[in-house]
Amino acid sequence: MNNKKTPTAKCDTCLYFEYDEWYGDYVCTVNMDMDEIEKLSYSKYKSCPYYRDGDEYKTVRKQN
Repeated sequence: MNNKKTPTAKCDTCLYFEYDEWYGDYVCTVNMDMDEIEKLSYSKYKSCPYYRDGDEYKTVRKQN
């Protein structure tokens, strides 16, 4: 299920934040059911529990 999200600094670098041509905007592509979406939207998370860094060059930069 695609869930529209407001872009933030964290979402911009997330592996699951992809451009959807159907919506014409960036969406979160994490597959969540309705209970998970509701829990996430009403929770007091400081950051998304599904966030994965999409920067594949991060490890290479650390090696230098």
